[in-house]
Amino acid sequence: MDIAHTPVLPEETLYYLSGGLISQGVETGENELFVDGTLGEGGHTELFLSRFPNLRVIGIDADNAIVSVARKRLTRFGERVVFHTGWADDFFRFYPKDSGLLKPGIILLDLGVSLFHYEKGDRGFSFRLDESLDMRIDTTKDMPASDLLASLTEEELVSILFRNAEERYARRIARAITQARETSAINNSGALAEIVYNAVPVFVRHAKTHPATKTFQALRIAVNGELDRLPALLAAAFSALKIGGRLGVISFHSLEDRIVKNFFRDAARDCICPPSAPVCVCRGRRLGRLITPKPVSASEAELIRNPPSRSAKLRVIEKVYEDE
Repeated sequence: MDIAHTPVLPEETLYYLSGGLISQGVETGENELFVDGTLGEGGHTELFLSRFPNLRVIGIDADNAIVSVARKRLTRFGERVVFHTGWADDFFRFYPKDSGLLKPGIILLDLGVSLFHYEKGDRGFSFRLDESLDMRIDTTKDMPASDLLASLTEEELVSILFRNAEERYARRIARAITQARETSAINNSGALAEIVYNAVPVFVRHAKTHPATKTFQALRIAVNGELDRLPALLAAAFSALKIGGRLGVISFHSLEDRIVKNFFRDAARDCICPPSAPVCVCRGRRLGRLITPKPVSASEAELIRNPPSRSAKLRVIEKVYEDE
């Protein structure tokens, strides 16, 4: 089987997330549950299953096609891994209510998009390939990117480009898109990439990064509601952890990392009462302890071996108190 995706920060993820197992003297992972909330092609899950022979895993992904790829990759681990198709925020939101389920000691959320989607998904994630402009992770729900482009006003496009990608030329690109769709629908990735390329200043067209990079990022985030889902996902995942368990998040751009950083910071504060509370009622009980005060980045060796890791940042928090 051809496996395109290489997990980023593999050793760092193992080291910082397995610390709870090692500190408790159960390096085998016996009676421990690892939930991979963004399974993808199963790279990180494979690492943990190989490292901890008795560890059990629940792998979650909203894309049924990529879950099938992960099943093949992880088939040698048999019943140690269970697959769940759906969004992780929905899974974690209802997880504590399922009596009898073991609380996870490790949860990982890799917020990057798998190379499967860029190279094999045939959904227009990449501007390098001329594909149908879909961009949905879960193709059974919501609106494809082509329909979204057709329905948004110019101002809404500007907002999406700036909010989701901090695109400097958001207004120029949005205007070009609205003008182009008056002539014909923008239904494929090649057409969108060309529109963006022609919309930006000449000196930007020949920069190191393709000028359509941020537009494709912004549109993908909008189609899948990635930034909107993230705060609820973090809260639900952290709530599902057992005491002493660790939540790790790998982000790939500043917008995601900012949300993760702020959530972790707030969870690790001595006082967790809302600012509007007249008196402190939590008695200074921190919900979490920061394992990585600063984000962990890829080593020079990994940057050479796996260039997509250059923008990856890993943050880890340990749960120390149960918020009832």
